[in-house]
Amino acid sequence: MADPIIRVQGVTFAYSPESVDAILALQDINLDIYPGDYVVIVGHNGSGKSTLAKHLNALLQPTTGDVWVEQNNTRDPAQTLAIRSTVGMVFQVPDNQIVATVVEEDVAFGPENLGFPREEIRERVDRALEVVGLTEERLRPPHLLSAGQKQRVAIAGVIAMRPKVLVLDEATAYLDPLGREQVLGAVRRLNQDGITVVSITHFMHEAVAGNRVLVMEKSRIVMDGSPRKIFAQAERLRELQLDVPQPTDLANRLHGRLEAFPGDLLSVAEAVDTITEFALRGNARE
Repeated sequence: MADPIIRVQGVTFAYSPESVDAILALQDINLDIYPGDYVVIVGHNGSGKSTLAKHLNALLQPTTGDVWVEQNNTRDPAQTLAIRSTVGMVFQVPDNQIVATVVEEDVAFGPENLGFPREEIRERVDRALEVVGLTEERLRPPHLLSAGQKQRVAIAGVIAMRPKVLVLDEATAYLDPLGREQVLGAVRRLNQDGITVVSITHFMHEAVAGNRVLVMEKSRIVMDGSPRKIFAQAERLRELQLDVPQPTDLANRLHGRLEAFPGDLLSVAEAVDTITEFALRGNARE
């Protein structure tokens, strides 16, 4: 197995640690993220998801413990540029990340600041816009785009920096269903192209896209496994004030009535296929 691209070792973090009002946001977090992973982190508000995300590219440094990005420790200021070139972040509100008045200029902003040659910048912008499906919008002002399109512009700006890891901190929180699917489609394509993805979300159905789901509660990681393994534990998730994807909820209910029906289905397509199969079996018996 390849070495982790990110390693979180014994990380505890407190806001205002010297104050009597210190807020403990992370407690003894240990986590390895491997190249090509698509890790989805879920948990209710205040569980520590976003605080953990900000540790992955040195926006925050641990109170105790270490975060390594490849061979670079986030505690070392001399390594910050290398870390942020490796780990790109996209946040909730795309308007906060858009700095230019034309889409292609915004996407080019990062590479230009790093002094890349003009031809390379052009190639990076072209590729980034192609990946997120916005080539035809390249000359439009960002303020005329939909919220989903703006978020894809923000993602394209990160892609143009050629990171190895993309961290999305509630990047679909304020989008409508169409906007969410547009953004998630772009993220899936990036992961298929080899970019490691870490996605923070409170939408359980988004977690199905990952190969790994982490559940956080009270500043700790309390569950870690494949989406099928995690969402099969519906009662445990409800104890943690979390839901399961609707197809999984339906599968659980059917499993309660029909023991042979699998209770760990994740997608609408899986549910439809399985229900059809059971219906055909019933007709065959008749």
